[in-house]
Amino acid sequence: MKKTKSVKIVSTCIAGPVHAARNRPCQDYCRHSAKGTNFVAVISDGAGSVKYGRTGAKILCDTLIDLLPNAPFKNIKSTIANAIGIAREKIAFHRLNSSNNPKGMMAFAATVVGVVYHKNQGIFFHIGDGAGLAFVGENFTKYIATMPENGLFSCETYFYTMEDWRDNLRFTSFEKAHTIMLMSDGMTNFSFTPDFSCIEKNFLMPIDNFLTNEKVKSRAVRALNNTLNTPQAKKLNPDDKTFIWAKLP
Repeated sequence: MKKTKSVKIVSTCIAGPVHAARNRPCQDYCRHSAKGTNFVAVISDGAGSVKYGRTGAKILCDTLIDLLPNAPFKNIKSTIANAIGIAREKIAFHRLNSSNNPKGMMAFAATVVGVVYHKNQGIFFHIGDGAGLAFVGENFTKYIATMPENGLFSCETYFYTMEDWRDNLRFTSFEKAHTIMLMSDGMTNFSFTPDFSCIEKNFLMPIDNFLTNEKVKSRAVRALNNTLNTPQAKKLNPDDKTFIWAKLP
């Protein structure tokens, strides 16, 4: 891989209709960086059922982007875990944490799906739902995916604020990718078949084709927003929708 600054990136976060109707902001948050030796992108989905889910999501994304872009890739798993631990420490004693101790952390509950890519070597890191795709074959025929993980019930998932978060931190390695996509839970049912055995090429490939060919970033973001915010999309999935697309050199 050449310098990370040559990575082409488009991202968006859209509030779902439920949050929009209540005049609440999108509970998802995302960040990316191509300024270091590693390309890093991360999405965190703040739980809508807690008071400070978006704050928890923002703190996690900001911490990961602060610590991962220049981290040695050979130690990247431990660095990712340590960064998540630092984010947990921040919210344990956050001014909005009424308990002012780790017991109040679940008020900031959020999932995470992210990627670090360095010299043709990549790794996804993941807690909870959402998904990531790394395309490694021509015509998008071959890909590596990190899939959503739910609890005992389909409506439950895992958060980095849980005491057993390390047990639910998953890593998926890949190499020689040309395109990476990260998405929050609000987009997974558009992007995969119901059993997650295959991707929905009729949805993802037109997006990739347009973003690849559109040279004006503002137009790319506007078109992506329009695609994810149609009445049909809102009806199919009323959750917040966050998407990061990256074309690697």
